Amino acid sequence: MKHYRASKLAAFLFLLIMAIVWAFPILWGVFTSFKSEEEITAAGVSFLPIHWSMSNYVELLFDNDSTPIVKWFTNSLIIATSHTVLVLVVVSLAAYGYTRLHFKGRDFLFGVLLASMMFPSVVNLIPLYGIMEQLGWVNNLLAVIVPGAAGVFNVFLVRQFVLGIPKTFDESARIDGANEFQIFWHIILPLIRPVLTVVALFSFTGAWNDFLWPSIILHDVEKLPITPGLQLLQGQYLTYPGIGTAGALIALVPTFLLYLFAQRYFMQSMALSTGVKG
Repeated sequence: MKHYRASKLAAFLFLLIMAIVWAFPILWGVFTSFKSEEEITAAGVSFLPIHWSMSNYVELLFDNDSTPIVKWFTNSLIIATSHTVLVLVVVSLAAYGYTRLHFKGRDFLFGVLLASMMFPSVVNLIPLYGIMEQLGWVNNLLAVIVPGAAGVFNVFLVRQFVLGIPKTFDESARIDGANEFQIFWHIILPLIRPVLTVVALFSFTGAWNDFLWPSIILHDVEKLPITPGLQLLQGQYLTYPGIGTAGALIALVPTFLLYLFAQRYFMQSMALSTGVKG
């Protein structure tokens, strides 16, 4: 019993230290964003602002035309939300097809998809740019929303989850006269909502934080999402760390709130996902 309590205490202290290490830079950034530039550049180090100021946020949000962070924020919301919805549609249908539909070469095709995961995504940048150019999507938000909608890992994750659903459900529905789409919509889809929650969270976060591909395919400043936009912001306000910190915190808000409110569902989904039979 004593050994168990000691192990539990050690684990608690370790997690507490890790939480402090993770939270300290965030809190430092929050407090820095409310400091004036004079206070930031003054000699000495202070954690809390001596005089709380909203000047960094006011200049960033309302008095700035060269780095339109509100427009970037809106673009990121459009991109991340649209991409997530598209991912959920494509991945759920693909997982159903690879588990419930029988067609020639199904398993071979799925094996080829899994093999494609061995190649780093960066090797696809040049061919992907050529495809976007042929479609006329260069400098268009569609070029950021559509690619990656059929991510192999997401398809694999949901497929493994669907494999754990007994096929007797499908057979009972077919006896009652249901077609394939009705089986998918009324039986499979409600049962795979937990794993789709995981896919949605990862897809939204990945699309929101994506930097390289939007920087390549989008040329107009007004069309940039917020992550590559922060690079321009950093160059514009290199000597004004308060404004740069405020911009980084604004970019952090959606994903932080998403995980804050969806934490319970996320943990439930992960617990269910680990119990899926392969």
